[in-house]
Amino acid sequence: METTRRRFVIGLAAVTATPCSLLARASVGSSLESRLAADPMRPQFHLLPPRNWMNDPNGPIYFKGHYHMFFQYNPLAAVWGDMSWGHAISQDMLHWRHLPVALTPSPGGPDSFGCFSGSAIAVGPRVYAVYTGTQKSSDALATIRDGANNIQESQCLAWSDDPQLKRWEKDPQPIVARPPAGMRITGFRDPSVWRQGDWYYMTVGSGVESVGGCVLLYRSPVDAKRGALKSWEYLHELTGDAWNGRKTSNPCDDGEMWECPELFPLDGGHVLIYSTLGRVFWESGLLNEATMKFTAMQKGELDWGGFYAPKTQQDAQGRRILWGWIQERNRTQAQMRSAGWSGMMSLPRVLSLDADGRLGMRALPRITSLRHGALRIDSEPGSKAAVLPKANGEVLASGDKGHDFQLRVSVGADEMMSIRYIAASHVLQAGDREIALSAEDQPRVHLYVDGSVVEAILGGRVGYTKRFYYTGAAPEIAVRILGKGALDLQAWKIEPISTNRLTGAA
Repeated sequence: METTRRRFVIGLAAVTATPCSLLARASVGSSLESRLAADPMRPQFHLLPPRNWMNDPNGPIYFKGHYHMFFQYNPLAAVWGDMSWGHAISQDMLHWRHLPVALTPSPGGPDSFGCFSGSAIAVGPRVYAVYTGTQKSSDALATIRDGANNIQESQCLAWSDDPQLKRWEKDPQPIVARPPAGMRITGFRDPSVWRQGDWYYMTVGSGVESVGGCVLLYRSPVDAKRGALKSWEYLHELTGDAWNGRKTSNPCDDGEMWECPELFPLDGGHVLIYSTLGRVFWESGLLNEATMKFTAMQKGELDWGGFYAPKTQQDAQGRRILWGWIQERNRTQAQMRSAGWSGMMSLPRVLSLDADGRLGMRALPRITSLRHGALRIDSEPGSKAAVLPKANGEVLASGDKGHDFQLRVSVGADEMMSIRYIAASHVLQAGDREIALSAEDQPRVHLYVDGSVVEAILGGRVGYTKRFYYTGAAPEIAVRILGKGALDLQAWKIEPISTNRLTGAA
C-alpha cells in the first residue's frame, strides 16, 4: 500500500513530548544501525536520514557556503508521525552530514501536533523558516478532517542566527493563524516565501470545497521596524483549477486541494509547481507584478512515478535546483517498521525554461564525480546491454531521431521499467504516458539505480521514478536498448557517499 504524506493513522496520538525528550527517545542501539548499514535496499548515494521516516524536502537553502536540506522527519519511527524538521548539510549537494533535528513540536503550541512543510529565506545574517504548524482543535477550526482527528493548520515562523543553522527560535504565535474568512477550504499548508521589491510574498497550498485546488497569496512589508515576516495580509487566489467532482477521503487525492505550491522565476518567465492527484504538476507563464496574478501558458508533469511534494532552491551558481520526496510504493507500515527506514530525497535536478515556455530538466552535472569505473557494454545486432551489479549504477541510453527504440530495465525475469521512443511523432512513452520532445531534443534516457530505486530523466523533459523491492542480496539490474539505427549505451558504477549506507551519519 502506498503511504502518502497526509494519510493519518487512525487513533494517532497527539504529540506531547518536548523537543529534548523527542531526541532522547529517538536514540537507537548499534543493532539497528548495523541492520540499516547491511540493508541492500537502502540507497547509497541518495540523501536519507540515519533511520526512521522521511518525506517532503523543506526549505532547502544555500547559506554561508553550505547547502542545507531540511525535511519532514519522524524521529521516533519508520512510519509517518511526530512530524519534525530533520537537517543535513553539504558542500556539493551530494555528500551530506546530518545535524541535530531543527524543529520539533512544541507542547501546547500551534505546532503541537507536528511541524509540517515550509520554506526558508535568508534575511541578512538570519535565516527564517516559514512552516505549517498543526494542532488538534475543534471541528469549527479544523482544516484537516481525517475521520479520527480534527487538525488546525496555521502558518508559523522560526529563525536561526547560527551560521550552521543548528539552533532555532520559534515565534510562539502563528504569523497566519487562520485561512481567509468565508472560504470553505480543504487544506491550508506548505508556505513558500520570497522577496519581490518592497514586499515579501507567500503562497499557501489550499482548495475550496467542491470548487477545486488553489494557491493562496499573502504579502508582508519589508520593514525591519515591524519585524521581518511577522505581519501578513491576504491578497487573493494566485491561481487554481476546477475540481473533477470525484470525492475521496483525502482532497489531495481527487484534486480538491493542492499541496506544496511554489512559484519562482526561471529563465525570463515564472514557473509554478504543486502536488495533487498523487502527482506533481508544473505550469509556466506570466506573473503580472502589478496585480500579482499568474497566467499559465504551458503545463505538464514533473515526474511519472513515486516522486512527490517537491521543493526548489537556487544554488551557488544561481541555477534552480529541484528536490523531491521519493516515496515507498507498495510497502506496508509493518514492512517499513521492520526495515527501520522509509523514504529518501531525490537526486538534485537542474531546471530550465525554453523560449516556448516548456520546462527542461537534467541531473546535476556534478553527479558525474560519483562515477567509479565504466561498466561493460555487450553489443549485438539491434541491441546493446549492460548489467549493473548490486543494484547500483548510472546509465545513459540514446538512439537517433529516425528510428524507434525501446529501453528495458529488468530484475531477473521481471521488467520494472520500459521506455519507448516513437520516431514518427518524436515522443518518449512509458506505460500510458508520453512526453513530446522538441525538435532540438535528443531521444535520450538518463537513469540512476540505487538499492531500491530507479530515478530516470526522459529526453531532458520529465522524470520517471520507480521503486523495487526484493529479498536477499542486492540483485543485478539488466539494462538493454533495442532498435534500429545508431543505438548508444553507456554505464558506470556509482561510488557510495558514505561507508555504511547511513548517508553521512558516520
